[in-house]
Amino acid sequence: MTFYHFCNCVALAYVPFVLVYKSAGLSEYGAFWKVVSAGAFYMLTQLAKMLALATFFPAEFDDNDSENFDFDFITEFLKATVDLADVLGLYLVMQRVLATHGQGKSAHVKVLVAGIGFAFAEFVFTRLVALWVGARGVEFNWRHLQSGFEANLSLAHFITLSGLTWMATNNLRMSGNQRAAVLPILGALMLAASYKSLAMEAVARVLQLGSWTALFYKALATLGIGLVTLQLYVGVTGQTH
Repeated sequence: MTFYHFCNCVALAYVPFVLVYKSAGLSEYGAFWKVVSAGAFYMLTQLAKMLALATFFPAEFDDNDSENFDFDFITEFLKATVDLADVLGLYLVMQRVLATHGQGKSAHVKVLVAGIGFAFAEFVFTRLVALWVGARGVEFNWRHLQSGFEANLSLAHFITLSGLTWMATNNLRMSGNQRAAVLPILGALMLAASYKSLAMEAVARVLQLGSWTALFYKALATLGIGLVTLQLYVGVTGQTH
């Protein structure tokens, strides 16, 4: 039974990646190895982030006082700022790895390939091993199902962040005044997406929310940012799908 539980958790996390990849028609572009390359860029981005954390926040790696750990918002805010490196990583993927695709109709290819590549790599390197070790354990734990749902939210998060990065760094079909009006909105959405996890953790601690309730609020925040980003993307590219 524990192996079936593991399979269910992995399917919950993995199937949405397949559905997005197939429904978006990425297979028609031969984008599989592009997704793999994007995942490799995710690894490099995370390595750079870990080096930055080890350099500027060495105390965070000291587990001697882990039982008495108190949530320090300022420290956690500065640590979360390192996550802005994901924007740079996504930009490099779309400008280097996906340089063969132009703008216009293939813009969605850049956005989806970069987002899926980052999200799937995050699932493999941060969740899959934990599921293999934990979900196959003797005792059932809802935490593993939550991890599957969190992988889905991560997919939506990285696709959203990828879309925001693309819109902010490409010459959109707008006049100078329109672009000047849209860029602050894009910047605000990028910051909201990057600091979303920190904000949700702070809210969960202040309100003492349960794990499922906190996951629900995180899903609402991810959905809200994603829908606003989608509306902007449709507006600035003139695409309807």
